[in-house]
Amino acid sequence: MKNHLLKQYIQGRSCEILGLGVSNLPLARLLTEWGISLTVRDKKSPAELGEEALSLQTKGVSFVSGDGCFDAPKGELIFRSPGIRPDLAGLTAARENGAELTSEIELFLQLTRAETFAITGSDGKTTSTTLTGKFLSAEAVRSGVGQVFVGGNIGTPLLDRLGEIGEADRAVMELSSFQLMTVKKAPAYAAITNVSPNHMDWHNNSMEEYVRAKQNIIGKNTRRLVTNADCPITASIAAELLERKRQGKVDLPAIYLFSSTRASFGELFPNGAGKEDRAIYEKNGTILLSDGRTEEPLLSVSDIRIPGRHNVENYMTAMALVYGRVHPSVFSAVAREFYGVEHRLEWIRTLDGVDYYNSSIDSSPTRTAAALSALRGRDIVIICGGYDKKLSFEPLAEALCRSVRAVVLTGATAEAIRSALLSHPDYTAGKPEVRVVADFEEAVRAARSLARSGGCVLLSPACASFDAFRNFAERGNTFRRIVENFEN
Repeated sequence: MKNHLLKQYIQGRSCEILGLGVSNLPLARLLTEWGISLTVRDKKSPAELGEEALSLQTKGVSFVSGDGCFDAPKGELIFRSPGIRPDLAGLTAARENGAELTSEIELFLQLTRAETFAITGSDGKTTSTTLTGKFLSAEAVRSGVGQVFVGGNIGTPLLDRLGEIGEADRAVMELSSFQLMTVKKAPAYAAITNVSPNHMDWHNNSMEEYVRAKQNIIGKNTRRLVTNADCPITASIAAELLERKRQGKVDLPAIYLFSSTRASFGELFPNGAGKEDRAIYEKNGTILLSDGRTEEPLLSVSDIRIPGRHNVENYMTAMALVYGRVHPSVFSAVAREFYGVEHRLEWIRTLDGVDYYNSSIDSSPTRTAAALSALRGRDIVIICGGYDKKLSFEPLAEALCRSVRAVVLTGATAEAIRSALLSHPDYTAGKPEVRVVADFEEAVRAARSLARSGGCVLLSPACASFDAFRNFAERGNTFRRIVENFEN
């Protein structure tokens, strides 16, 4: 189908793409196919970017490379990659001169005719997004109506597919704080799983900016907000919206609060709620939804195949987001068949009685703490360390002291984590045992040598991957390859 909505929006304007990454490459191909005047700005040269970039160059796309490539964009419509801050001096000047700054996902939200569902948060957003997509896809199959498209930060661009996504379809997106910084039109159904310090290096050590970006998922057109009653920051966001409701403000979303520690509507909404607000919680092994008068069972926890309390919360998030849009039977049908997402407590193999888990996605101390909680009671050897995002490792040290027998540290943050661990009041000499290994493969081999039959080796770095890998997926795939190549 012709992508006429997008073409109509862009036609006649010169375009620039800042950063030729996963989200922008399909867009670059499409604009080139349409004959749109296009300049790509990227710190890497076309040769460094690879065959796709060289092919675009032969088709007339201009490239500006090097350290100053973002200093003076001249296009009328500028597409920003998520990792590029929107307040760079060159972008500020371009906007002052009349240019429109947008992004692949931002323009998709603005133009799509589909019903939109989006998830953000510090932890759990990929699993929650995946589950949301699976629930809606199961409903589409059951009802025979529409299709479901899943993308955004989860790795699949959607803008180049705008023309094939109609009013009967649903679009499900994982959105990062980077993407949300400049979003103008929010999704109809929004979820914030939780908020804890993350990406402080990118957000200039400003927790306020980070929280504000997450809140940008809520807008005038948002019909429902799902969020976490157990997280102080998200609970505060919900409380502010509830207070505005009490003051008679209009155009506010229904609030769906979930909790894995409380078990009644009154506990989640102690100051009352609106008639459209709902609570989601667990009682006697069943996840329930309540309007304050009745409780509706949604899913038996025993049907969930992926381990950990945090995954129960991920199910709560996704079910709350799609509640009323799918038949209730899809919840248990999906849960019984879903064994998790790659790089998220992904079981690799059992060797010599030791289970190997790849949780490379765990790029913050809170994610690693959640992974350890899911494996509570096991004899754990953990591999941590990586790129420094300027986060405190004190929470990680506490979790390591409480949950693991041995720690193998590697990467740029190895010494910082070691220092935090050894200085923590819960640490005693040798408990846990600590090894620092510079090479990643040797770190995995060291973890194997420390593991005991009946226990497990867990890759849960608590850090980003950029010191040694392109992304967390490459790190996780490397771990998988090393473990799969171990001989008995």
